[in-house]
Amino acid sequence: MRIGIDHLETLLHVVDEGSFDGAAAVLRISPSGVSQRIKTLEERAGRVLLQRGKPVTPTPAAVSYLQAARQIRAIVDNTIEALPQEATRLPEISIAANADSIDTWLVEVLSSVRDTATFHILRDDQDHTASLLRAGTVMAGITSTAEPVQGCESTRLGVMRYLATASPEFVAQWFLPNLKDSHALRLALQRAPMLAFDRKDDLQALYLASRGCGDATPPHHYIPSNLAFIEAQRQELGWGLTPELQVRGLLDSGELVALPGHVDVVLYWQQWRISSAPLQALKKAAVDAAAYLLDPRRPAAWKP
Repeated sequence: MRIGIDHLETLLHVVDEGSFDGAAAVLRISPSGVSQRIKTLEERAGRVLLQRGKPVTPTPAAVSYLQAARQIRAIVDNTIEALPQEATRLPEISIAANADSIDTWLVEVLSSVRDTATFHILRDDQDHTASLLRAGTVMAGITSTAEPVQGCESTRLGVMRYLATASPEFVAQWFLPNLKDSHALRLALQRAPMLAFDRKDDLQALYLASRGCGDATPPHHYIPSNLAFIEAQRQELGWGLTPELQVRGLLDSGELVALPGHVDVVLYWQQWRISSAPLQALKKAAVDAAAYLLDPRRPAAWKP
């Protein structure tokens, strides 16, 4: 079976852009040309490689082809980078990351290596980002999965600490007079309105379990935005788990109050095992930053 590099490149662009039309625009060929390349590739592979939905998504059979396509792209990018003439474009690195990492520390890391690559971030819960690596959709990712995805290497980053926070008025209404009374806290948690990022967000359930009320089903609201999540706490809509990195200033100013206890999530950096100088530079920056920012025992002091 002979597969051309242009067929693999087309498959990669369809997945990255989410449509045949988007891939056509990037490749500067017609949508019918993209469709013909994909059809040829699927005929040679003997399998359906793409689910024709909105967006277009890869089937499990496409994983090895996508990995090969990204590896070829990385090799080409490295070769261009090594040439004496100035490169015409920066390589692109696709990254899967959870919203909390994006909003608290990842962007600063990307800025520190901005001259080495361009970045395409796909957001998903830290418990699910490994699936994007497994599918070949991204080259690197921040995940709570320690076991390396096939073809990847895994490096421990550190601990993202989450605090259960709410406005002082909300705490006064639902949790006082005694936050240190564990029995009273359990009773309050069973009825106090709760916030969650989305239906994948299980941090609040972990916190409830840690306080002895894992079976509690309090009223809850879904707020799929980090800024709106904190604003919802300010507006007394409920309590929720927020990254300590994000709310330190609000706790110091008294705008928010922390309930007893916390939830720690260990994060890992996983990336493909390929020879790519930009990818290695990104990994080093992420690991160096995490040594400070994701260690609850020391103050955040990382500077690139």
